[in-house]
Amino acid sequence: MATTPFVKADRLQKLPPYLFAEIDKKKKAAIAAGRDVINLGVGDPDRPTPTSIIRSLQHHVENPAFHQYALDQGAPELRQSIAGFCKRRYGLDLDPNSEILPLIGSKEGIAHFPLAVLNPGEISLVPDPCYPVYRSSSMFAGADVYSMTLEPSLEFRPDLDAIPTDVYHRARLMFLNYPNNPTGGTADLGFFQKVVDRARTHNLVIAQDAAYNEMYYEHPAPSLLQVPGAKDVAIEFHSLSKTFNMTGWRVGFAIGGAPLIAALGQVKANTDSGIFTAIQFAGKSALDDYETLTPPIRALYKERRDAFVSGLKKLGWDAPTPEATFYVWIPCPKGYTSTELCGRLLDEADVVTTPGLGFGRTADGFIRAALTVETPRLVEAVERIGRLKL
Repeated sequence: MATTPFVKADRLQKLPPYLFAEIDKKKKAAIAAGRDVINLGVGDPDRPTPTSIIRSLQHHVENPAFHQYALDQGAPELRQSIAGFCKRRYGLDLDPNSEILPLIGSKEGIAHFPLAVLNPGEISLVPDPCYPVYRSSSMFAGADVYSMTLEPSLEFRPDLDAIPTDVYHRARLMFLNYPNNPTGGTADLGFFQKVVDRARTHNLVIAQDAAYNEMYYEHPAPSLLQVPGAKDVAIEFHSLSKTFNMTGWRVGFAIGGAPLIAALGQVKANTDSGIFTAIQFAGKSALDDYETLTPPIRALYKERRDAFVSGLKKLGWDAPTPEATFYVWIPCPKGYTSTELCGRLLDEADVVTTPGLGFGRTADGFIRAALTVETPRLVEAVERIGRLKL
């Protein structure tokens, strides 16, 4: 008896294609063939988590009480440390019991948040280019996605005045991400003030992804919640992943107004069982020692940034120097699309980069390079690129 072929749900079929697949396939083939590939495609720190954080986990994992289900709202000790960190770093006064929610990595919270805010048929305002989860999570919630182009002339910020009035009428959620992945663009409190004002006018909720806030160079990145009254309309997602080289640990947190935090918490209570408690206490130790642990990490990426960008500039490439993140957003030479350029860099120079098109339809003229290899390898990557005479 014939069986009916499996068909994916409509929500999955509506997702954009995974445009990194061909590059990833070529990268694996090159490595399997024994070629010396320099991988600048992965946004994952190459250095290990600081020893003090590892020691904290080793200590707390031996506590049998921590082997059971974690509290949905997170350990009170972690929430207190998050509040203390936000006070020291941003001057924010947050209630640990109602305005802070630990997350299984910020990506998890971002992916769940549209379910707490959006109704089917409403609009989610999503940057283009962007971290793809903003778009997919909005679609999973049944919302329509309106793409806000990040304008190079506006320092990779959206033109809020260019969004049509009828779109604002239907919009319920606006995603932001500063410092920005993939462009490296930043935002100041003046821009955040404009966004908060727009949110009040149009009854919007702002979701600001601050995963790279601690990966700044010359000037510390602000929190959107530093804008007076922002907690009424905004939630901000923070991550320990890049800040402390803890990507695999899966720990982050959301901060914002109590009703927004409660709504996200209600979604999470129905979908997960919290962060392993020993990891929460390791995260607490990381935040408590933020001022000691993070300066060497930032200094390392600054060294890498300066070596890589200066090398590209010597080749005649128009590579801007990012003020934050460990990404360099590089305009493609004339005549190349992002996928064509990434393909040639891999095929002829054994250098892996990420095509801009994978982040949004407006980004086909850029590629992204991650500063996640040691400085000598970045210098070698530049040398290899230079031999192609692009």
